[in-house]
Amino acid sequence: MTTSICRVGVDIGGTFTDIALDLNGVIHSTKVLTDYELPERAILKGVSQVAKIAGVNLADIDQLIHGTTLATNALIERRGAKTAFITTEGFRDTLEMRTENRFEQYDINISLPPPLIEREHRYTLKERIGVDGNVLIEPQQQDIDDVVEKIAQGNYESVAIGFIHSYMNGEHERKLREALVARLPQVSISISSEVSPQMREFERFNTVCANAYVKPIIKSYLDRLVVVLKQEGAQCPVFMIHSGGGIISVESAAEFPVRLVESGPAGGAIFAADIARKYSLDSVVSFDMGGTTAKICLIEQQVPKTAKTFEVARTYRFKKGSGMPISIPVVEMVEIGAGGGSIASIDSMRQIRVGPHSAASEPGPACYNRGGREPTITDANLLLGRLDANNFAGGEILLSEENADEAMARVISNPLQLTAKTAAYGVCEVVDENMANAGRVHAVESGKDISDFTMITFGGGGPLHAARLCEKMGVSRFIVPAGAGVGSAIGFLRAPFGYEAVRSSFVRLSTFDAKQINHLIDDMTQEAIGFLRQGMPEGDVEKECTAFMRYVGQGWEIPVQLGFKTFNQDDGAAFKNAFEQAYTTFFGRPIEGPDVEIVSWSVKASSPLAPVVPVEQIEATHQAEPIAQRKVFDVVQGDFIDANIYQRENLNIGAQIDGPAIITERETSTFITSSFTATVQPDGCLLVVKR
Repeated sequence: MTTSICRVGVDIGGTFTDIALDLNGVIHSTKVLTDYELPERAILKGVSQVAKIAGVNLADIDQLIHGTTLATNALIERRGAKTAFITTEGFRDTLEMRTENRFEQYDINISLPPPLIEREHRYTLKERIGVDGNVLIEPQQQDIDDVVEKIAQGNYESVAIGFIHSYMNGEHERKLREALVARLPQVSISISSEVSPQMREFERFNTVCANAYVKPIIKSYLDRLVVVLKQEGAQCPVFMIHSGGGIISVESAAEFPVRLVESGPAGGAIFAADIARKYSLDSVVSFDMGGTTAKICLIEQQVPKTAKTFEVARTYRFKKGSGMPISIPVVEMVEIGAGGGSIASIDSMRQIRVGPHSAASEPGPACYNRGGREPTITDANLLLGRLDANNFAGGEILLSEENADEAMARVISNPLQLTAKTAAYGVCEVVDENMANAGRVHAVESGKDISDFTMITFGGGGPLHAARLCEKMGVSRFIVPAGAGVGSAIGFLRAPFGYEAVRSSFVRLSTFDAKQINHLIDDMTQEAIGFLRQGMPEGDVEKECTAFMRYVGQGWEIPVQLGFKTFNQDDGAAFKNAFEQAYTTFFGRPIEGPDVEIVSWSVKASSPLAPVVPVEQIEATHQAEPIAQRKVFDVVQGDFIDANIYQRENLNIGAQIDGPAIITERETSTFITSSFTATVQPDGCLLVVKR
């Protein structure tokens, strides 16, 4: 008798909550509108729907893996807990002073993001740890009691503690936490030596403040989610995807919720990497376009590109440097405000702008008939014929072309004296160019040429815009996987259990000390595996070690893969050789003369990736049969032309679809422009190649 295995992935986005159920390798999926008041309500609705489609009960679900934008939204909208920040005397204003970097060099009216914790809620303690971790000033008990009493009088829900150089020695942070817990056991407390033990106090302070700010609401949400699932009969354990792309327990997520900030997009990158493994593709760019944002990630050697810092809540239209820096391991990607619900407008120079504001799910695009009155990308796609008003989201949402036309005319076409459909074309061209430019810049910053990559596209809007995006970026082919509309949720089901420990610890190669390095890595490995074992079943653990290195005198470091082993004194030369190779990849050549230093370390522990069944690409064997035709705007001809409509579920392996064409499915639609041809592959993917 074969044991049935049922796993569910849930991704809460800005507009839709995506659900994917894997029953013995067969995927069933659905989309429901995100519930902003009670997100767990949309999850329960979606899980119930997909369980019914799969023919299982909620009690049959063995595991639920979840990613959410709740932490991100709380930071962007400043809807977190009442939080206090305690730091070293003399550093109260670090959050406000930021760094010397100006993201707009010549803007004299530059608007910096306000600090997450206002000055009146920031407190100091007389203490000091040196850069080597030695205690310079021991905090006095009376000073500790005084600051604890101030916190008690402030009626705070959460407290963040960040002291100078605590990444080297967290003794003082722990001592203050013990005093706070003894006096205020109901208050949530986060300390930077545990949340983000990395150098650069501005980034570290921001990170611990963000963790403390969202901790109470995330814990409350996760507790409600677990309870409501159990009440409805689902007794399965709930796990979370963190920003680095690994699965962690709900308890770990509740303690370090800042690690959930990019959890949804990380699932999409894992989904694309899984397709890259199946097709043996070493140079892939993933393109994930949802209802609120679009995300682009480079995947090389079938592994998503990662980083140890990123930004949230950017104030200058997603401009790098204008947001709140968060120092945690993360799948590195560029994110712009270009989703289906992104609102189009005209600026002071009478130019069309799109985003970053979104109509989201409440009220949604104008065509949703839910009260939205602003024109969005979804409205533009409907007016251009790319969406079927009667068959959107499997027919569950009937779209109004009249509402879309009215909104586009009022905001865009009438002021610019254009037709509504010409304005819709302009909106789509602007957003496509924004996304193409973001992809080109992201590749160049990594020393790559985007035209050498294969695109893998998913999300509700990705397949609609992928062809035009590829035309603009010079990419000759893209893949639309099966289940693309809920790609991130499926990615959760492909993710390994994993946790990445990151710490700052200076080591100069001229004074290389293998014993010191091995002690540090052993300690970090125990930390990573400790988090891993909270949710991962027994089994093998894969370990990776990365050093963040630079030439002495440089301001920033680059990641260098070291492999995982016990190092000896002779490995100093190997460290330098690995650094010079990585430096050459980034900057063309190494520099002769300066010493090399390691600033930070990363140890990642994870369960092995599940094996994939390789897919052999095939050529077309027959022409697909369309189910209908409709007028669709063609950019090349600059006019509406007849396009064939296909139902993806009816397409057989080897079927060829020549553009212009639209391939519809429940969660998304793929638009094939006249310059591309698609072929259905053995695993159901659409391989779309330039003619």
